[in-house]
Amino acid sequence: MAGRGGRGRTGPSQRGGRYGLLLAFLVGTYLFSAFNGRHLTTEVQIGLFALLLLLAMRSSPLPGRWPLVICTVTVVGSAAALGAALTGTQAGAGAADLWKALVLLMTAVVVVRRILAKRTVTIQSIYGALSAYLIVGLMFAACYAAIQELSQTDFFANHQPVNAQTLQYFSFTTLTTLGYGDFTAAGSGGRSIAVMEALTGQVFLATLVARLVSAYRTPDRPLPEDVDGPGDDEDRD
Repeated sequence: MAGRGGRGRTGPSQRGGRYGLLLAFLVGTYLFSAFNGRHLTTEVQIGLFALLLLLAMRSSPLPGRWPLVICTVTVVGSAAALGAALTGTQAGAGAADLWKALVLLMTAVVVVRRILAKRTVTIQSIYGALSAYLIVGLMFAACYAAIQELSQTDFFANHQPVNAQTLQYFSFTTLTTLGYGDFTAAGSGGRSIAVMEALTGQVFLATLVARLVSAYRTPDRPLPEDVDGPGDDEDRD
């Protein structure tokens, strides 16, 4: 009876919630974007981010028909974004970048929702929070790329090179508020979004990650006094 009660108490709430694979996939995606050419990165990222969302949904199950709806929209939208990117036009590339930002936003929402819903904080919760943090950085990088494609001026001041690598670098240095200063946004739109990213990074670290780390505990283990030694029952009698 006790075994059934334990399974019934933790069954539905413990589905999913494993983020080690998601975090490893994110690190691989980040490194791929950092060491590949711009055009290859832009096109392949669409597929990688779609897979990322599907993997996040596997780790963070949603109720009802939401998984089917989101999966369908993701596949159709990613195919359309890939087609837009292959047109070779700035408008097409900008639309693809906006779609990537939207997919990453949905992924972050799915992951954070699941983390906050868990009653206890485990190492998987920490992995999930780190994954969400990386997703936010990639999302803002996609937003900067869209601004670059859809505007008539360079995104960076002083004619600094604008590609997937430099945008990603700028995004994460802004998110972590390092502020190296070697890349700065030239336009007011880019600066405004950079400020939003810096604030997001501060709030994320100061609230979610700090809360999870402070509440983290390892799985329960039996205490030494719970294990009876030889003759303990007789001593009690």
